[in-house]
Amino acid sequence: LVFTEEDKYGLYSNLLFKYFLAEGIVCGHDLFVASAKEHPDNILKELPAPLLDDTYRKELGDEAAVVNSEDFQDSMKIAWRYQNLPKMETSPTTYTKFGHYYDISKKMPPELCQSVKRHSFYLHEELSFEPKMKAWNMNSGYARLLQSIQRIISQEGFDGSDPQKKQRNVLRIGIQSLGSVLWGDDVCCSDTPEDPHSLTKFLYVLRGLLRKSLSACIITVPSHLVQNKAIMERVTNLSDMVVGLESFIGSERETNPLYKDYHGLVHVRQIPRLNSLICDVSDTKDLAFRLKRKLFTIERLHLPPDLSDTVSRASKQDLAGSAKLLSSGCSAVAMGKKHLDF
Repeated sequence: LVFTEEDKYGLYSNLLFKYFLAEGIVCGHDLFVASAKEHPDNILKELPAPLLDDTYRKELGDEAAVVNSEDFQDSMKIAWRYQNLPKMETSPTTYTKFGHYYDISKKMPPELCQSVKRHSFYLHEELSFEPKMKAWNMNSGYARLLQSIQRIISQEGFDGSDPQKKQRNVLRIGIQSLGSVLWGDDVCCSDTPEDPHSLTKFLYVLRGLLRKSLSACIITVPSHLVQNKAIMERVTNLSDMVVGLESFIGSERETNPLYKDYHGLVHVRQIPRLNSLICDVSDTKDLAFRLKRKLFTIERLHLPPDLSDTVSRASKQDLAGSAKLLSSGCSAVAMGKKHLDF
């Protein structure tokens, strides 16, 4: 169960959501898409097109050439005593292919999208068929969604406890904007919601369904609207992996020249610890993402070693504080308040 905290305007989290579904289609997995905001058929029509092997190499080759040219320009500016230090690799997947890559400027061909079995759940259509029901002491939207997932797992042969005669496959479940007002939940509206346990009960039952079936699920939640932090703590504990996206849109960092190469930060709040007591903690804690013309990349965050004249005096003074807010794992954090000394 992958829990994704949506960015403020839901732009980049929606892109990650589509990446997850597109990977399922390329791998031949069955899909189950649930949403209360946008019809699942419209979501599937907007999936990015996969890049072929030669196209993938060309795209990354062009990017590598750009990086090399930037490194050459930086070598003309950087102090001579730092030139021979080993460089940290920006992206671990620059030269090694993992999974598939997609061109976000093009849409996936309809014949490829229709090659796999798809199931959809649109809340407004489901509630219009039958009167509202309340099961398992949760609201009707969550109850109907759980019933649909349980029915597909049992009927389509994804139940791991029940031996199936047909060929095994994987079910990919995508749930968009869970916990929002469109689902009939009020956790995003008030600090003391009337039904604070519906979301956690839903996730508890959903995780039980995922544990006994051949399935994986990604959910996006507008966590910045949830005012009760206790609810967010319970939701985090009920998830296997928690990733938060912090976009620079509408913030001071959008115009700050220190972050001109990035569009936001990636916060890995929790890593799966299946069949173990502790999880494998990564040594990389400072991650940022940027949206290029065709690719969405997640890289290690690197602040410039030297402040140019365009950076204001206030930015220089606040640089140390902003670096501390990024993550506790920054490789070098200045203890003073005036500047960072790498």
